[in-house]
Amino acid sequence: MNKVEFSAECQQCTRLADFLKEVKQANPDYYCKPVVPFGAAKPKLLIVGLAPGLHGANATGRPFTGDFAGILLYQTLYKFGFSNQAVSESLNDKLKLKQCRITNAVKCLPPENKPTSEEINTCNQFLADELNSLPKNTIILALGGIAHKAILKALTLKIKDYPFGHDTWYTLPNGLQLATSYHCSKYNTSTKRLTEAMFHEVFRKIRKTIDAR
Repeated sequence: MNKVEFSAECQQCTRLADFLKEVKQANPDYYCKPVVPFGAAKPKLLIVGLAPGLHGANATGRPFTGDFAGILLYQTLYKFGFSNQAVSESLNDKLKLKQCRITNAVKCLPPENKPTSEEINTCNQFLADELNSLPKNTIILALGGIAHKAILKALTLKIKDYPFGHDTWYTLPNGLQLATSYHCSKYNTSTKRLTEAMFHEVFRKIRKTIDAR
């Protein structure tokens, strides 16, 4: 796959580009563009989510900012020393990530929060570029099964060799480490499929691994 530099002006997916225009008309103050990855340029931890939320990252322009899933994520990042504050509210709130970057498998808001397989595949070139630029031993944290599959596709690895499961760890052939977690969505946390303690345990292992190096 040829390297293609990510741009916040990307409109390769016609359905997504048209949808963003509709959302922008209804919400003139919203960001409504492909959401740029946020955090350290050479992270020790790369967190991969699914896609921007309508009133979250799509509105604010920062991954996991403004939606329910971001509350637990940013509180956890702060608790384990990956940020300078526990709340992410806007691009101007002076939040800084430490040793960590956050990105999404799909950079644009999809209708009903459901990107098509084609859209995931089109955006996968940008994820591949991010992953291939990571230093050896970087930990990649997949939030949810779709992000997990997108990571494996970007690295041309077979899904059957790396099945998804909460708090599962893999050392990949290129020296990167892949950790997995259920997505910190409102549905998963409200149904207790993912508890705060479960999420914290994943990050406790990540912090311990990074600090041991």
